[in-house]
Amino acid sequence: MTDESMIDEPRIDPAVQVAGAEEIAPDLLVIPNHRVELVPNIGIIGGTRAVLVVDTGMGVANAEQVLAFASEVAKGRQLYLTTTHFHPEHAFGAQVFAGQATYLVNRAQADDLKTKGTGYLEIFRGLGGPIVRRLDGVQVPTPDEVYDDGYDLDLGGRTVRLRPTGRGHTKGDQVIEVPDDGVLFTGDLAETGQFAIFPWLPPHDTDVSGVGWLAVMDRLAVSGPRVVVPGHGDIGGPQVLDDVRDYLRELRDETWRRRDSAMGEDEIVAEVRALLIERHPEWVGQEWIEPGVGCLCAEHAA
Repeated sequence: MTDESMIDEPRIDPAVQVAGAEEIAPDLLVIPNHRVELVPNIGIIGGTRAVLVVDTGMGVANAEQVLAFASEVAKGRQLYLTTTHFHPEHAFGAQVFAGQATYLVNRAQADDLKTKGTGYLEIFRGLGGPIVRRLDGVQVPTPDEVYDDGYDLDLGGRTVRLRPTGRGHTKGDQVIEVPDDGVLFTGDLAETGQFAIFPWLPPHDTDVSGVGWLAVMDRLAVSGPRVVVPGHGDIGGPQVLDDVRDYLRELRDETWRRRDSAMGEDEIVAEVRALLIERHPEWVGQEWIEPGVGCLCAEHAA
């Protein structure tokens, strides 16, 4: 379906470590990814009546650990599951929750799972090594409930807001807000310590939008969360959103400035890549600069 070289093979096993869970507010925990590639930050959000899990980790074994941990936290309370978007490390463990939790997502994400899930499963299995083992027995999940414009989930004394954002990192991104605690789960709309992940893989997947993503970040920054839980990387404050927004502007402006000068795309990629690495030498994920430039070149021409 896509050029597999766009996704580097991870050097270590993408294993979720539930023992490292951190309570960032009462009855609100995050299982951090510890900066392990292809491991997301996972949320456990409790109310008096129910508990919501945000993302599953990649594969059956990871998801089984997350479900067991969430069940222990819930102590008999009803379980819900949601995923920030359809990519394998975030959603391809949801089958484990079948019959144990209600899996709830936005409609655009449900469409992504249906139309792209099998293709992405094949791509990631093609990476070999620990990824193949993590994806053994995985099936593309089907949500139990799908919402359209937004969903307020009452957990009992705590309402969690599920909000689709429109095109950004994917067509089906959603954020999860815990307004009483000022907590925002962004999925891969925000990362820390790395270049923004652009799954720009023409002609197979061109749903990522640098322009749309930047508009999403503008809106999220205005919402003023106290705590931001990114898809990958360290939990932080509102500066996380500002930093991602600033980088996306930087990527857009440097790309479009060169596009306006009629430079070829290969030359644009080389110059912008060198410039951004020089400005952010400590960031990982340098391979995502090139598809970001390609996406923005296409949007400039549109």
